[in-house]
Amino acid sequence: MKTLRQIGWVAVLIPMLWACDNYEMPPIIPQTGSALSDPAQGSSLVLNGDDPESMISFTVTPADFGMQGEVTYYLEMDAAGANFANAVELGFSKTNVIEVKTEKINDELVAKGLPLETASNVEFRVKSTITQPLSPIYGETVTLSVTPYDAFVEFPLLYVPGDYQSWNPGNLNTTLKSVAFNKTFTGFVHILSGSGEFKFTEEPDWVDGKNYGDTGADGKLEADADATNIKVTKFGTYEVTVDLAAKTYTMSEPKLWGIIGDATSGGWDSETPMNFNKDLNVLTITADLKVGGMKFRANQTWDYNLGSKDGALVEGGDNIPVAEAGNYTITLDFKVPGEISYTMTKN
Repeated sequence: MKTLRQIGWVAVLIPMLWACDNYEMPPIIPQTGSALSDPAQGSSLVLNGDDPESMISFTVTPADFGMQGEVTYYLEMDAAGANFANAVELGFSKTNVIEVKTEKINDELVAKGLPLETASNVEFRVKSTITQPLSPIYGETVTLSVTPYDAFVEFPLLYVPGDYQSWNPGNLNTTLKSVAFNKTFTGFVHILSGSGEFKFTEEPDWVDGKNYGDTGADGKLEADADATNIKVTKFGTYEVTVDLAAKTYTMSEPKLWGIIGDATSGGWDSETPMNFNKDLNVLTITADLKVGGMKFRANQTWDYNLGSKDGALVEGGDNIPVAEAGNYTITLDFKVPGEISYTMTKN
């Protein structure tokens, strides 16, 4: 019986092997992606801030999917060298011309942190789709030199009402911003008084389902009017990040900022602490200053100090000069994403 079974298997395999030898692979249909042809590779594009509503035309080459169907072209953009990891879609068209508003391009470049009024390399590519069950195809990358203009950008906001600012969700200053327009919000919260409790809200009001607390104090947000308030155990300025898509948040260690220097009453040995202005969302102090220099320092350590460089406030910068003795009102402002600024006004 064993011999007969083996012979039977050979009889079955022979025609299968013969069929494999005569099997022909289906033909591979060549496909060609669409690419940006105008502006051409290496061209310069200076955005006009005087006419932000104007449309810029991008001409693309035809895509070939190897079969008939209606093709749609999408223009994507990202910073040079990012490999389109955070590509933004600027516009789309069913023709070979995609029109994009100047303001749209500028806002996206500002959100990516590109320097204003300065030319930077920016990469563009075209994604093509067809009304067939086929995957999108991408054309070659084209690099342009693009100069964004300086403009106020309305970033999406997440409001941070709390006891530190009288539980006012309508305060447009006490907010976090989504600089990448991606539901991730960052910013600074100055909790220097009160119970230390606060919440996050999507609207400048108390709207059911759009205000968030942390019932478990585990870094996870719950959208419920009855969710437990978030509460800090130490006063200070916190850097906060909220991922609204994942409903999570993180907070840095608090920093207590003050002024220090031979122009201040405490000299270079001790900081004079700053107060919180809840209406303007700035740290402030009114103090008598002598001729000399000063800096901003936190937590009684030089690990956290801000000084002047080329007119801007930077970590570890030079002493800020006080040329004339007198009574001054000084503010420290963290509201602009990626920038800390200050004012010093003689009263």
